[in-house]
Amino acid sequence: MADRKLQVALYWGAACGGCDVAVLDTDAFILDLAAAADLRFWPIAVDGKYDDVEAMADGELDLAIFNGAVRNTENQHVAELLRRKAKLLVAFGSCAHLGGIPGLANAASRDEIFHRAYLANPSLEEGNVVLPVTEKKVASGTLEIPKLYRRVHKLDDVVPVDYYVAGCPPAPEQVKAVLKAVISGKLPARGSVVGCSERAVCDDCKRRKEEKKVKRFYRPWQVLQDPERCLLEQGIVCAGSVTRSGCGVRCPNSGMPCRGCYGPTAGVRDQGAKFISAIASIVDSRDPDEIASILGQIPDVMGYAYRFGLPAATIPGTARSL
Repeated sequence: MADRKLQVALYWGAACGGCDVAVLDTDAFILDLAAAADLRFWPIAVDGKYDDVEAMADGELDLAIFNGAVRNTENQHVAELLRRKAKLLVAFGSCAHLGGIPGLANAASRDEIFHRAYLANPSLEEGNVVLPVTEKKVASGTLEIPKLYRRVHKLDDVVPVDYYVAGCPPAPEQVKAVLKAVISGKLPARGSVVGCSERAVCDDCKRRKEEKKVKRFYRPWQVLQDPERCLLEQGIVCAGSVTRSGCGVRCPNSGMPCRGCYGPTAGVRDQGAKFISAIASIVDSRDPDEIASILGQIPDVMGYAYRFGLPAATIPGTARSL
């Protein structure tokens, strides 16, 4: 590909925009990218329309980087469109990779979400009864908005994906690794998680590890931590033992527990189930009531265990959301 510029597209689905910022966080490397590639479509940074992508020949793009989950009909339409137009499609960041933070919505039904957002939201005028509709006829025609799906989906639920880049957001070095691999043509096996390790975060964490027996769990702000000792051994809920490494252990090195955003380690089917098993194994009690009391100190088990991967779980939501 050295004889011509790469043709690249970036898109955000159900996301916060942090993954797009991560691309810019490569600093001066973005200039190397500009020299090696034409950015044909990037809604956050380049003025382009869906019609422009529709007009491309199938396979015209060398690379499409898709961040964000698939939450509505628009997200799925663009995912399918970019899949047709691109030789390589990358699920970029936790939301595209595993469902991400938006995937926690799978713990509730669509009706419950609408009720909270549009009827029971403290910022609304009292008595509001207006809910969004997908079509509305007005004098000039019909207005349309995307239809919200009953569930949040990760990208490979709706289209085949060639590579994955983990993280919320991915570290700049991972962004570089993906782009350099495409530019050089030295690509790993399809389906690979690019720029990550096969090890767990715990394996790369330099904190001192002794014996994991916990009588109480804390939020980080509730305890004065030992900066040298394993956070989990101090009762601070950390997902480092069940999370793929590659981030540079940024959170534990900063005194914060691993959140699990790089997804499960190789060979693990369900990161949340593995997390729950790991936490249960370190509770220092055999008394059922005491065990329940200790575990009850974790305020939101679902939020800890499946913060980034509920749509990728063995059971990807509650019965209400399916």
